[in-house]
Amino acid sequence: MGIIRSGFSFIAGTVFGIYLAQNYDVPNIRKLTNTGLLIAKHIEETYRKPKKRDEDD
Repeated sequence: MGIIRSGFSFIAGTVFGIYLAQNYDVPNIRKLTNTGLLIAKHIEETYRKPKKRDEDD
């Protein structure tokens, strides 16, 4: 019974996702993720503490 129930949930979710993508302006998740990672990388590089130099060299 578990396989049928999980299969139905998967198929229903897929059909609903296709319906939403065709009828509504759904944002591109991959593009949003890449933009967020780029902003996070920029913030990290801006506010990172400078590396300590070894004075032994």
